[in-house]
Amino acid sequence: MSLTPVTRTVCAFAGIFVSLQLTPPSIATGSFGFYTGSEKDFNKDSRDGEAVLPGAPNQDHVASWLVQALKNGYRHIDTATIYQTEPAVGKAIRDSGIPREEIFVTTKLPWNHFGKVRESLEQSLQRLGLDYVDLYLIHWPQSVVYEGDEVFFPTNADGALKVVDSPTFSDAYAEMEKLLQEGKTKSIGVSNFSIKTLEELSKTAKVTPAVNQIELHPYLQQPELLEYCASKGIAVAAYTPSGYSIVRNDPTIGELAKKYGVTPNQITLAWHISRDTVIVPKSENDQRQKENIRLPKLDSEDIGKINALDRNQRICNKVGPDGLMWGWTMERLGW
Repeated sequence: MSLTPVTRTVCAFAGIFVSLQLTPPSIATGSFGFYTGSEKDFNKDSRDGEAVLPGAPNQDHVASWLVQALKNGYRHIDTATIYQTEPAVGKAIRDSGIPREEIFVTTKLPWNHFGKVRESLEQSLQRLGLDYVDLYLIHWPQSVVYEGDEVFFPTNADGALKVVDSPTFSDAYAEMEKLLQEGKTKSIGVSNFSIKTLEELSKTAKVTPAVNQIELHPYLQQPELLEYCASKGIAVAAYTPSGYSIVRNDPTIGELAKKYGVTPNQITLAWHISRDTVIVPKSENDQRQKENIRLPKLDSEDIGKINALDRNQRICNKVGPDGLMWGWTMERLGW
């Protein structure tokens, strides 16, 4: 089977805001570069590279495989303050020799910076070595107490994340709207938002979010949220798009991979593209980077087979034993 690089972009922005917001390329390379779990939880066989070595990232190492990704055809890099890879992203862009305007850069506001949005973005731009980003997202709807710029996980004595009621994500988004008007970011959006939290945001927002980046894969398909976002002109971006080995090892995915002569990962990513979602796979491996942008076009019958796999199962972000997801109940998150 002949495979071709995916170059289509998702054009899903609406109303009076279309002139303010950019359309992200369909496939981004993730740049997540550190892992805070235990050594025993580290999955060295993660094909997307979404499980990574413990500790802060080596910027030169991250930059090297990002340059490789750019040379392999990627034009969208997804990063975040909390990933600690913004310096590497900027270095990769400069080292690649590709004009800045040809590369779409997404970064994110961390939950402990809701009270210093302008300063946080300016710090991100300084680390990136850029004058602007193409997309700036609220990383999570939760607001966490500020105990320092890089104290991303402040906890109480019992280990619970120190969430606060104010400032809210609506407050933070209002500040992001100002930065959009000033050109420090070309578009703004959210991540990990539900229909509930998007509805809350809509009560005060003047600009419709360009993107909602969420966990999305065949075991967590979230059709109602996708339908809602489409109705509002909000593009959906998928993180953990492969579903890790849990989904890759599904018999249906394996059978389809054999049918199309591709890897299980390529089947899952092709399914995302069929749903008009932006995908954010991440791999440091040259061959896998190439695979992730050379995808088959799935038959409608095969798309239906994958649709039937939905379990509403979260793999990347799971509820803790206390019933909370990063300090919020599932009810509060709207999940």
